[in-house]
Amino acid sequence: MVIDWSVTAVYNTIMSVSTGIGLLLIIRFGSHLAQEKVGQLEGWAIGFGIPGVILTLTGAHMTLTWPLSKIGFPFDDIIFGETSLAFGVLLIAATILLWRKSNLYLKQGIDMNDSKVVSNTLKRELPYLVKPLSYFAAAMGLALISIAFAGIGYQLFAAPPEEPISGAFADYPMMEATFMSLLFAITGIGAILFPFALNKGANPNFAKAIKYLWTIAGIIFVLFGAMNYFTHIGLIVNTMAK
Repeated sequence: MVIDWSVTAVYNTIMSVSTGIGLLLIIRFGSHLAQEKVGQLEGWAIGFGIPGVILTLTGAHMTLTWPLSKIGFPFDDIIFGETSLAFGVLLIAATILLWRKSNLYLKQGIDMNDSKVVSNTLKRELPYLVKPLSYFAAAMGLALISIAFAGIGYQLFAAPPEEPISGAFADYPMMEATFMSLLFAITGIGAILFPFALNKGANPNFAKAIKYLWTIAGIIFVLFGAMNYFTHIGLIVNTMAK
């Protein structure tokens, strides 16, 4: 197979890494908040903002231009582009909220180096701040579940044989379809549970489930994206016109 790479773009490598980091940052932030260790909010805001900007830019470009359609994978523009765009915008929203709260706390005379005071103040306010965002997150969680069913039903995500590592399973499309579909599904389940975990007096098992689901998904997204830097470079080399 020969692909004209001058007319398309494949960057779900950095999308995958950014998605994984975003999920892990959310879990880490929640853990620090519970342990009263949050402290300075600017660092967390920037931490969420970096993957947020990357996902918003790449997701918007993929959603609007469908670059993967030019190499025969138009469905991947929906699967990766639209979900990345949605998650990126949510992370940017979290960045703005935390940055604004940091400024407000400083004006109120709160010592931002006092992690206990900052954490306790934020814990009282955060559920009300994040609840409106959680509805869109839950809706996209349903979309991720739908993508998981499509992945299994249509045996999507199989890598071409020219791709190193993943291409070795090209003759067994259900393997990668099952792997990727499960990854989308567990991320989606966590997103669906998110608004319920924010309710006053919510069952703590909701938060625990989200923690485990997004920790697993986050690690896999990061590792899979990092591996794809090798496999996608190999795919490009193996499919360039000689």
